[in-house]
Amino acid sequence: MNYVTYGGVTVGLCILGYQLATWYPGLKALKKKPLPYLAQLLPFLLGWVYGCLAILGVGGLIGWTADTALWISNWLGDAALVWGVGGTSGQSATGTGYLPLTQTGGGVLLILTAVMAALVKKSKYGRDLMFGTWCGICLGTSAGVAGFAAVPLAQAANWLGNLVYGSL
Repeated sequence: MNYVTYGGVTVGLCILGYQLATWYPGLKALKKKPLPYLAQLLPFLLGWVYGCLAILGVGGLIGWTADTALWISNWLGDAALVWGVGGTSGQSATGTGYLPLTQTGGGVLLILTAVMAALVKKSKYGRDLMFGTWCGICLGTSAGVAGFAAVPLAQAANWLGNLVYGSL
């Protein structure tokens, strides 16, 4: 498993900031009808949840793809920090521990992968789903609030997997 650096977290936060900036309808519109506007964030949130679970997967093609996306994000973010603002590269921003997916949680991740592939291909929200997935991969193992949210997501996926596969 790759660990996220400050550069990877920076890339994840840039994606999140870009998404929120392009989504923001204005305070007046948001106060008038908040639910339709907040519902527009659901595809990004679904992608973020999937990205968090994908980076917690410990192997296979899905785990390798998520690790590769994280490695590229770490490299891009570290390069931007070093050359853009004079920071230091390679500093880990990973929390103290992470909860990987169990075998049944991995089964849930595989099912979600098939669903996400269909949604990205057929839905008009494919861009939001992809950006959300990339953001979730970058922030899923970070030490911040997003990283803490990954633990309950992994527990939920493991629980759901135990429920589904245990009853078959």
